[in-house]
Amino acid sequence: MLEDLRQLLSDLHQELPKNELVKWTGGNISVRDTDTGYVVIKPSGIRYEVLGPEHMVVVDLDGNIIEGNLKPSSDTASHLYIYRHRPDVNGVVHTHSPYATAFAAVGKPIPVYLTAQADEFGGPIPLAGFALIGSEAIGKVVLEAIGSSPAVLLKNHGVFTVGATAEAAVKAAVMTEDVAKTVWLALQIGQPDEIPAEDVEKLHYRYTNVYGQ
Repeated sequence: MLEDLRQLLSDLHQELPKNELVKWTGGNISVRDTDTGYVVIKPSGIRYEVLGPEHMVVVDLDGNIIEGNLKPSSDTASHLYIYRHRPDVNGVVHTHSPYATAFAAVGKPIPVYLTAQADEFGGPIPLAGFALIGSEAIGKVVLEAIGSSPAVLLKNHGVFTVGATAEAAVKAAVMTEDVAKTVWLALQIGQPDEIPAEDVEKLHYRYTNVYGQ
């Protein structure tokens, strides 16, 4: 079932190693089907180079397996918590991308030093609290901290991103790492200045309402 979403999810998972956001079997993406409400998610512990649409697991919002022969991701409960509390979200991504995770490791959010961050995120990339894997706990701290941002850093852990589509959530994950890397490099040279909030708002409005076709 949900063959198109299985294929989409398989394709999007290849973007994670391609953009150096994950290693080995870490990280995961899920997508919600807007018709059935079911969620398709990566299976636990499967390497990306062998991951295909047939490996994806379909679950309902309570975590019951609807279709699939493999165990779903260990982050499934947190993905589902986000979906149950954010009807606007239909894609969730989790990575351990190195530069963003470095900020998470030292417990620092990423202020708006770059116009690209203002464009994509419309504000700082916030920091969520620490939570253990395997329950809804991570989903709870994500929603406590993420606000209107599409991305949040998990203290001592990594990155969660959300989007209206799975592709949007993957884009946010890619951009989070890109911003984190550039900010880290800038901090080796000196202390960058934050972009004023009113300019961040203007940049984000232009990017979301004027930019592109």
